[in-house]
Amino acid sequence: MRKIFLWTMALVFGVGIMSSCQKTKTADNASSDETANQVVSEELIRTSQSWDGVELPDYLQGRPELVAVKYVFPAGKKLGWHHHPVMNYGILVQGELTIIGQDGTEKVVHEGEAVVEMVNTIHHGENRGDKPVILYMFYLSQKDLPLAVQHPEIPLE
Repeated sequence: MRKIFLWTMALVFGVGIMSSCQKTKTADNASSDETANQVVSEELIRTSQSWDGVELPDYLQGRPELVAVKYVFPAGKKLGWHHHPVMNYGILVQGELTIIGQDGTEKVVHEGEAVVEMVNTIHHGENRGDKPVILYMFYLSQKDLPLAVQHPEIPLE
C-alpha cells in the first residue's frame, strides 16, 4: 500500500508540474472552444524498469522526499559521469538528450518523451543537438540523500 501511495504522489506531483507542457489531443469533429475547456490526460510512461531494461529497486524505507528539478543543457554540453542512488524519471520538453551507460549503451530521448533513469549505475548525458535541452526530472528520495553522485575520476571522451 505504501508503494502505491508513493508512486501516486510522485505521479501527481510530476503531472501537476508538467501539465503546461502536455500536448492536447482533440477529436476531429470537436471545436477548439469545446476542447479548450476540457482536461486532457495522456499517460507518457508506466514501467518498473529503467531505460536500459534493468528492474528498479525496492522503495527506500522511511519518510519520502519528492524532488522536482528543471535542467537546461546548452547545445554541445556533456554532463560528467554520475549515478543516482534514488529512483527518478523525467519528461524532455525541448531538444534531444543522449544518455550513455558506462558499458557504451545509449538511449536517445526525444522532445515530448518520458525517461526512467538508471539507479546506482554510472552513466552520463550529452546534448548533441543545436538547441538547449530542457528536462524536468522527478526524484523519489529521502531527506539528505543526494540526487546524483559524481564520478570525476572517469574522464569524458
